[in-house]
Amino acid sequence: MTPIYQTSTFVQDGLGNHKGYEYARSQNPTRTALQINLAAIENGKHGICFSSGLGAIDAVIKLFNPGDEIISTNDLYGGTYRIFTKVFERYGIKFHFVPMSDPAGIEPFINANTKMIWVETPTNPMMNIIDLKAMAKISKDHKVLLAVDNTFASPYLQNPLDLGADIVMHSVTKYLGGHSDVVMGALVINDDELASRLAFLQNACGAIPGPQDCFLVLRGIKTLHLRMERHSQNGKTIAAYLRNHPKVEKIYWPGFEDHPNHEIAKSQMRDFGGMISFTLVGNKLEDARTVMESFELFALAESLGGVESLCGHPATMTHAGIPKVEREKIGLVDSLIRLSVGIEDAEDLKNDLANALSKI
Repeated sequence: MTPIYQTSTFVQDGLGNHKGYEYARSQNPTRTALQINLAAIENGKHGICFSSGLGAIDAVIKLFNPGDEIISTNDLYGGTYRIFTKVFERYGIKFHFVPMSDPAGIEPFINANTKMIWVETPTNPMMNIIDLKAMAKISKDHKVLLAVDNTFASPYLQNPLDLGADIVMHSVTKYLGGHSDVVMGALVINDDELASRLAFLQNACGAIPGPQDCFLVLRGIKTLHLRMERHSQNGKTIAAYLRNHPKVEKIYWPGFEDHPNHEIAKSQMRDFGGMISFTLVGNKLEDARTVMESFELFALAESLGGVESLCGHPATMTHAGIPKVEREKIGLVDSLIRLSVGIEDAEDLKNDLANALSKI
């Protein structure tokens, strides 16, 4: 097992002569092991870990200057939207939030100031699928960076660098850690110069994870393949069950053949994962509240990607920072419930859903 180097500083042999480690904000052997591991499973050269997923996003946006513009998908994690609009817009960086189901739709927003395209796929929480090869071609044609939040898929199901992305971001808190006991973020990059700039920001700004957390994620990654197989298997079962339930109006899961861009999902993902969103007939907030408070196995909680099943209400939880009018433009209505389907027995999860839905 990788040792936990629970140390803040390192003894040096002499002035200007250290053994590769000086101070634990700059480097830590446990963190180094995790960064190498993450790079390997994303088919990248460089891994850089941060204290949270938003810490990783913060470093990416600090690559840019006032006047620069970034094109982002319009369906994205609420925390990402918040840091873009409430933090970095104040420093003169302009963001365009654009539907990306058809990649050509972003072309009118690209200009001389555009520096990066920011993508989530599958998106949070509407499970939209974005064609990464097409986005990579557009980014290369216009000489802008392509960054992909790969949190929902994990490296086991999707590898954006292989499809042409320049930066892959993970909320390591989710599937990579896998046990709801760590908060962490990571970037994986192939380009040496870009990796050097991001590593500088990691050290200079200091949003680094501790060695104990790095140890826990290294442990979690050992079972990533087994967990993702079960998440995907259970996700398929639960999606099929919900689709046939009379109290469910719409269900969003990319494994359905009639899901928008399903064929793209098949081409760039190995399976469809355990994230599902659905709305209730009548679209009443009170019905969503009743269902979520009636669960026994699906725990009502922020986050996702742990071995246990979770349910969340994006409109009041993860995406509350996005104005209601903007949420509803993408279909994020008040009755929308997001499930992170865990690795429990699928029949137990179906029974839990049946019981909760019977309360409305």
